[in-house]
Amino acid sequence: MRNLDLALLRNFTVIARTGSISLASQQIGRTQSTLSMQMQRLEAFFEQALFHRTGSGVRLTAVGEKLLANADRLLAGHDEMLAEMGGTGLNGLVALGCPEDYSIAFLPGVLESFFERHPDVELRMVCAPTTELRPLLLRRQLDLALVSVADMANGEVIRNEDFVWVGKTAEPAILSRAALPLALSAPTTLDYRAACDAMETINRRYRVAFASNSLAGLIAIARSGHAISVLTRTAVPSDLHIISAELLPMLPTIGIALEFAEPRPSALVKALAAHISALLPDAQ
Repeated sequence: MRNLDLALLRNFTVIARTGSISLASQQIGRTQSTLSMQMQRLEAFFEQALFHRTGSGVRLTAVGEKLLANADRLLAGHDEMLAEMGGTGLNGLVALGCPEDYSIAFLPGVLESFFERHPDVELRMVCAPTTELRPLLLRRQLDLALVSVADMANGEVIRNEDFVWVGKTAEPAILSRAALPLALSAPTTLDYRAACDAMETINRRYRVAFASNSLAGLIAIARSGHAISVLTRTAVPSDLHIISAELLPMLPTIGIALEFAEPRPSALVKALAAHISALLPDAQ
């Protein structure tokens, strides 16, 4: 009976999710040539191609997709067994996605307590808007992601966040301009739509003076006094001011939910999700 090398299988899952041997080599700590040879060995073992090689990276063949689904189950069972038998806690790699403002505002403390309990777990984190995180989940390049949702009745919502207008001062001079300059995220994001809808509801003229998915960029423009921005309340830095609803229309509340790449997540992914769900509602 042939025995499958689990180290090869684990590296295969990283390459499959990143879509790049170069990126995988940085995460794993092995050279690209070593990983390429390992994948050749794995393909020789199954006697079938697992990847389509392209100029921009690699993508899975149909056989590779099938192997990835089975590899996730096998490695999850393997890691869970070792943790249970050895009493050493969880171990392995978990890929988490999160919008940038959440990652700065309240996620550090939540993650810190998880990794204190499970020091052998490795984290790969991707910060991006919800609209970019969901495709990564579909391609299984992430295991789970915190996402923003407009549907507050969604049963998966674990925390609510208010959108607020922020400026250099509580009553910035630019409020008197005929067309209010705004600094917003990309047009597909919830904060962009919320801001535009609020302006149009009261027939207030506005212009998008700065559009970027960079939280640092939005905050910098707000600090300069050049435009008004929209942030979640928790993400507002201490040197910026929330503008009163008496001066600008009320913005909506959104929900934060967890979404998963797999319908049956591994023990590690479930443990991290349970930890986030338990602590996130009260995180500051």
